[in-house]
Amino acid sequence: MGTATAHAGTHISRRSTVLEWLTTTDHKKIGVMYMVTSFFFFMLGGVLALGIRTELAVPGLQWVDQATYNQLFGMHAIMMIFLFVMPMTTGLANYVVPLQLGAADMSFPRINALSFWMLVAGAILIVSAFAFGGAPTGWTLYAPLSTEFTPMTGVDLLLLGLVVLGFSSIFGAINFMVTIFKMRAPGMGLMRMPMFCWTTLVTSVLLLFSLPVIAAGLIMLFIDRNYGGGFFDPAMGGSPILWQHIFWFFGHPEVYILILPAFGVISEIIPVFSRKPLFGYRAFVIATAAIGALGFTVWAHHMFTTGAVYLPFFSFFTFLIAVPTGVKFFNWLATMWGGHLRFDTPMLFAVGFIALFLIGGLDGAFLAVVPFDFMVQDTYWVVSHIHYVLVAGAVFAIFAALFYWFPKIAGRRLDERMGKFQFWVLFIGTNLAFFPQHMLGLDGMIRRISDYSGNAGWTELNLLSTIGAFLIAFSVLPFLWNVFTTLRKPAEHEADPWDANSLEWATTSPPPPWNFDGLPAVRSERPWFDVKYPGVGHGPTPEHQAESEGAAS
Repeated sequence: MGTATAHAGTHISRRSTVLEWLTTTDHKKIGVMYMVTSFFFFMLGGVLALGIRTELAVPGLQWVDQATYNQLFGMHAIMMIFLFVMPMTTGLANYVVPLQLGAADMSFPRINALSFWMLVAGAILIVSAFAFGGAPTGWTLYAPLSTEFTPMTGVDLLLLGLVVLGFSSIFGAINFMVTIFKMRAPGMGLMRMPMFCWTTLVTSVLLLFSLPVIAAGLIMLFIDRNYGGGFFDPAMGGSPILWQHIFWFFGHPEVYILILPAFGVISEIIPVFSRKPLFGYRAFVIATAAIGALGFTVWAHHMFTTGAVYLPFFSFFTFLIAVPTGVKFFNWLATMWGGHLRFDTPMLFAVGFIALFLIGGLDGAFLAVVPFDFMVQDTYWVVSHIHYVLVAGAVFAIFAALFYWFPKIAGRRLDERMGKFQFWVLFIGTNLAFFPQHMLGLDGMIRRISDYSGNAGWTELNLLSTIGAFLIAFSVLPFLWNVFTTLRKPAEHEADPWDANSLEWATTSPPPPWNFDGLPAVRSERPWFDVKYPGVGHGPTPEHQAESEGAAS
């Protein structure tokens, strides 16, 4: 539906390519810049992770002192959460959501560009903390550690950087919400939107309601540190527990901010490679909205051991939020059941996501049990849980998305053999790195320590975990080589290499600046499928139906 050539009479800018990218308001170029920037911080945060795991491989302090170690684990988490997963999913949404909606761009292109450059400014502030004494506070910034015991300027830079990132995300969330509500193609009601658009919408709502809270808290921390505010100082009538409430009121919705876009990615890929529509589309939409609503009711399960929260309430809602997540698992598995499965690299990563995210979800259900949570609080069980959610969850989904939409972005498919090799190295490395941490947590190894006793019985498990971390790092190398070699090949310009369902595949690869010359009629949540296979409706594709009939006969 789109074309690869400019319209007659269109003025072709002669600005340099670099200047064109730096000043662009095209959602596609902004999306690519988000993805490239966030992948850089993924690699930088990964280097910090290797520093952590190298130090913990065997007992004793071998490589870094305790102060440096404190900076490593805090900055690792901040980079992976705020500078990798969040901007990466924002970049994917920037590129894909307007195309899926049939829109020409985001609602506010200049604000879209501003959001990206605020990300860059916030990242520079955060990274510059290393040059000004560091920020050995951990990613949770708990008071009084972050107010009284870390006077270095680096912590102030970190706080300012996080506030800038918060405003960047707020602007982006508003932009996505307006785009989704006001710029859908004719005929595309809310209940005909692709699931990635739905998860982006709910994620934007979560951002809009949670980020102002943490931004206010960060400003309060800054005032306490520099102007004697006393918000979190008991001697001045404040409370350190207040910071925990503020942080986790943002921090637990943040988990769903990170993982809901991943749910959307998986929900786009599995139907395409199963040759079936998504099972229970409406139930999936309702479950997504339910996760968004319930996400604001469970923050204090991170605070069970403080004695300052009502345990039955937060335990109940922590169990309850697992129900809509379970609905999604049922939808994905039911979609695959009886389908004509093709295990191309995007599908491999999607199935790997389902298998490993299930482990992270079950870990979380254990933590909803108050006595068990008391036992494993601040142990490596919690470290294992969050990494099974974010590495096995968000990272697997991100690679699935990159392999799936790379042909649309670059006009070329990434190499399948190299992609499958990368998948298996990452899959093995993830389990080797994080599954032993369950046993370490049950055996009492607390997190955020740089050393442990040689007779504690933890050496072998820590060594396994370190080997797994290096395997994860190694798995990134074939991906980088894959991208490099693929971009050097002649462009294929195949508009729809996966025989997919949604509107982004109805235009050229890559799309023209205006995205579409014309749009097909939207009659279901699979408008491009309807164009290719008229009359099929919600059934399987004709080739799948023919194969099923042949097998039956």
